[in-house]
Amino acid sequence: MTPAWAQRQEELLSDCVVSPDVFHHMVDHLCDFVVPYQHALETEAGQRHVYLYLAGLLSHLPRKHAEDIATLVDVERLVMEDLIGTAPWDHRPLVQVLVGEVVARLGEPDGIIAFDPSSFPEDVSKVLMCYSL
Repeated sequence: MTPAWAQRQEELLSDCVVSPDVFHHMVDHLCDFVVPYQHALETEAGQRHVYLYLAGLLSHLPRKHAEDIATLVDVERLVMEDLIGTAPWDHRPLVQVLVGEVVARLGEPDGIIAFDPSSFPEDVSKVLMCYSL
């Protein structure tokens, strides 16, 4: 972390009026949310450990690398390294789950998703319009 970012982070945290403890219950919601994605992972290790990895990403750790996450969630470092770096990750099953989740929550036979690109620079808004459903 650069000194400028460290100073800015300290300033932001000193102005924070919401305790980080407020968000602890969200981990339970995340656990429920991640279940369909867990099942889409190819490896048994990925299915077993993805929740631990996400818990590490949402933790207080200043650096979110495999060794620190493994120590935090009390698993061997190689377990996290395998999940993050060497296990096969095919994004297509995860995208299929995502599409299914969106359709289940928002889908109607004649439904559309519209993005309001007015707050984006023009080049980004054109990209967003290309991806509208």
